[in-house]
Amino acid sequence: MTTTAPVMLGEIKRVITLTVDGREVRVPEGSTILQAMKAEGTPEQADTPTLCWAPNLAPVNACRVCVVEVEGSRVLVPSCARTVEDDMVVRTDSEKVRHSRRMVLELLASSVDMSQASADVARWMTEYGVDAERYGPPAPPAAAGERDRRHAGHHHAPDGSHAETVAQPVKIDNDLYVRDYSRCILCYKCVKACGTDAQFTFAITAAGRGFDARIATELDAELPDSACVYCGNCIGVCPTGALKSVREHELREADDWHPEEETVTTTICSFCGVGCNLELHVQQGSIVNVTSPADHSVTHGHLCVKGRFGFQHVQNL
Repeated sequence: MTTTAPVMLGEIKRVITLTVDGREVRVPEGSTILQAMKAEGTPEQADTPTLCWAPNLAPVNACRVCVVEVEGSRVLVPSCARTVEDDMVVRTDSEKVRHSRRMVLELLASSVDMSQASADVARWMTEYGVDAERYGPPAPPAAAGERDRRHAGHHHAPDGSHAETVAQPVKIDNDLYVRDYSRCILCYKCVKACGTDAQFTFAITAAGRGFDARIATELDAELPDSACVYCGNCIGVCPTGALKSVREHELREADDWHPEEETVTTTICSFCGVGCNLELHVQQGSIVNVTSPADHSVTHGHLCVKGRFGFQHVQNL
């Protein structure tokens, strides 16, 4: 007598039908509008701009650049978090949507250095006609530690001659990665990756209020004195270059960064037996960064300190 193992079908979900830009779309119950557009939408709908969303993190609704119009809704809704409903009617490219997305990107670019943001972000800024210069020249940068010392919620009155800025010196206090918060848009992806979505270290969080809000360690301790375990998962999800490896920072500072020549090779980490996939980013014959695929069943895009930073021995010839 032979026995067969049960077939695991997974959770059974009913199918939801909605209309996106006049086209009927069918997706499993519980999907978000963004998931529906990426799974069943047109290429243009799948290319909905996002800054705080990542496929391996829970939505945080921070950037509001993925907003869409939903018929019957008083305001635009974030497509990354709004779940689909039967007979929902969605418009993704109306003038109201485009205006809102342009304003979000403009206001961010007026106060944050977006020059090292991903290629997708640069393309979206061009597509939506972002003109951050119309807000005026940026105010002088803050001195080292000045933004960290500001009393929460106490703001100076702007004189209108300059655009407010988060510019400040780069924080370099360890050998593995730097924190360039002049490029930080407060997307909270690093906080999620350090917390309940990946690492459960809780070394970083948001501090301050209003325009003085910022990413900080607990009690504003130096990074080596914090709970940080240097997994670098915050680097892996940062969309603007606010967090980057020391290697990348040094190459950029030396004007020796060549992304157009970069190749990516997938391999398996040899430090232990877990089987994490590594993506080795190579420029001019040298490894400059290590990432992992967000859809990898083992890592879900996240790595440990050895996997992300332990590659120097490969190049010690």
